[in-house]
Amino acid sequence: MSEFTHINQQGHAKMVDVSNKTITKRTAIAHSSIIVNDVIYHQIVNNTAAKGNVLNTAQIAGIMAAKNTATIIPMCHPLPLTGIDVSFNWDTSQAPTSYTLNIEATVSTTGKTGVEMEALTTASVTALTIYDMTKAVDKGMIIGQTYLESKSGGKSGDYHRSN
Repeated sequence: MSEFTHINQQGHAKMVDVSNKTITKRTAIAHSSIIVNDVIYHQIVNNTAAKGNVLNTAQIAGIMAAKNTATIIPMCHPLPLTGIDVSFNWDTSQAPTSYTLNIEATVSTTGKTGVEMEALTTASVTALTIYDMTKAVDKGMIIGQTYLESKSGGKSGDYHRSN
């Protein structure tokens, strides 16, 4: 028997069988960020970017990403998601040199496996969409650290990142 959960007897990749796991409410919160210049910051907050409403489009892209995580991450199970939320918070402490847009993605389900990958994918794709929508102004934006903030439910219990 292999000691690896995603490797079969022949040493090849497999998706773990979760059919015997208990159905529980599961939630995961992930964060990412993007650092933008003064021009992009003002275009976003004033909704004057050439490609349209940046934050609205990025939220929709993040939601779509959560719903499609299993199609792009090979060992993820397709899940019936029960809730997806993307929120934003500006850090203007470095203004006018730079502005950091903090992204928080919350994903929930009632199921047999967790939604950490869906939350991380949501946060990542949201940041990438902001980059895509504003790159004509400045390609030097920096997508920051992406990480799992917390998760609840399931056999392994709750997790909360310590700062």
